[in-house]
Parts: sequence; structure tokens; C-alpha cells
Amino acid sequence: MKYEVAREILDGVRAAGRRHGFQPLAIVVMDARGAIRAALSEDGTSTKRVEIATGKANCAIAMGFGSRDIAKRAPQFLAAVTHAVGGLFVPVPGGVLVRDASGEILGAVGVSGDSSDNDEIAAVEGISGAGLAADAG
Repeated sequence: MKYEVAREILDGVRAAGRRHGFQPLAIVVMDARGAIRAALSEDGTSTKRVEIATGKANCAIAMGFGSRDIAKRAPQFLAAVTHAVGGLFVPVPGGVLVRDASGEILGAVGVSGDSSDNDEIAAVEGISGAGLAADAG
């Protein structure tokens, strides 16, 4: 994913959060290999929100589906995977895959700052606003 696309998604996520009146957000956009292409921590986010957003995006990339679906897995499996990847695996809503029109995974967005459901709403709106398909799981 090109930086310009990642930045467009990030700006869209931020705009969605402000439009809905969500708490300040941390937003991480990764490419398909898990490299961070854009990140932002809005004024007023609590500490470690960027790490949580990174873990949500990483979770989606690592498993190949959105973190909402991952959250439904067996707790023992999730604990094992979290341990195996060194903690950068946050299996709750807010980690959303970014797909192109053909369904190919371009990357993922992780959002943290409000409720997990609201984090996911902002991610989906930011991805959709960039003309791409959001896969929340």
C-alpha cells in the first residue's frame, strides 16, 4: 500500500471519529506485510493506545481476517497466539483488513481510543471513504 493511500485512510478514520464524537483515537495503517505506513495518536489519547491499535492491525494481518471474527475464537488459542507473537496481537474489534476491488488484502487498520465497536466503525468508514473494501470479520 502506498503512503498516500495509507494517509487517506488515516485521515478518513480520524474524520469519522470526530464526526461521531468518539473519544480521541490512535490509528495505525499497515501494508499487507505488516509494515506501518501511517500512524497517528490524537491529542488526548491515553497511553499505550498506539500499541493497542498496532496490535489490532497486526492481529488482522497475521490471521487474514478482521479482529471481530478473531475475537470469537477459543480463549486458549488466542492466549497462545498472543504469546507466540510477543504480545502484538489484540483480538478485539477495531482491527480491519483493507481489500481492493478483487478482494486482495492491501493491509489493515487498527484503531483504539473509544469502545472497540466504535473503533471499528471509524476504521470501516475511513477505509470505505478511500474507495477500498473494509473487512472487519
